[in-house]
Amino acid sequence: MIQELVSQEDIDFFQKNGAVCIRNLFNTDELSLLESGIEENLKNPSDRAKVASNEKDPGWFFEDFCNWTSISQYKEFIYQTRVGSVAAQLMGSKEVRLYHDHLLVKEPGTKQKTPWHQDQPYYNIEGAMNCSMWLPVDPVSRESTLEFIAGSHKGPWLMPRTFKDNHASWFPEGSLADLPDIESDRANWPILGWELKPGDALFFHMLTLHAAGGVSGSSRRRAFSLRFLGDDITHAPRPWKTSPEFPAIKDCIPAGAPMVHEIFPLL
Repeated sequence: MIQELVSQEDIDFFQKNGAVCIRNLFNTDELSLLESGIEENLKNPSDRAKVASNEKDPGWFFEDFCNWTSISQYKEFIYQTRVGSVAAQLMGSKEVRLYHDHLLVKEPGTKQKTPWHQDQPYYNIEGAMNCSMWLPVDPVSRESTLEFIAGSHKGPWLMPRTFKDNHASWFPEGSLADLPDIESDRANWPILGWELKPGDALFFHMLTLHAAGGVSGSSRRRAFSLRFLGDDITHAPRPWKTSPEFPAIKDCIPAGAPMVHEIFPLL
């Protein structure tokens, strides 16, 4: 039996809005473990790492993916904390698999914003039972936090584009509707966002529209994200390079089959 870690109110909020903030979910030891892993990741980035800020940006926006097997602190955090059980409760799923980890670091003075987007169209999966966690190890102001459009997880899928040049590198141009211009009309959108302290965590559906601001002054924003797969998720092979890509499953998980593979461990 899964230990109750979140309230029914949290579950209902997540199911209705596609995102929820859970306060004080992780303790100082767990945060220290994760912070150690993040610093190791920054010193030894994988070949999947990328700089997402442009050359003229005075700061630095760094991302890396799929490092839980090589960074012991990440693996310990994933297996030893309550995060998988929380995801199970929010999704209403009997089983939870890890999809991938994702490090996002914005150093002080980074102006680069993360534009509005959905995550699921960048991936190789189908299904509604999914969940992402976004956990900062630094305080995050309301201006720099993740923001969400409440209810957008109910669809439709919108065109995924590259963040730097707005190019349709995944689905063919015109095959999905484009995102609305949310920033020019913010007052008329149901935007959710929370100021965060270390230990607080955001959980959101992979179709929920979300975005984030830059970081100002001396602020540093190191955030660790985990993606989870629930009972109804199946493989959706793509003819293009997904973000991230999973070449290990190309020939061993058929289209429409559950994501049963050692790189997606059952939590």
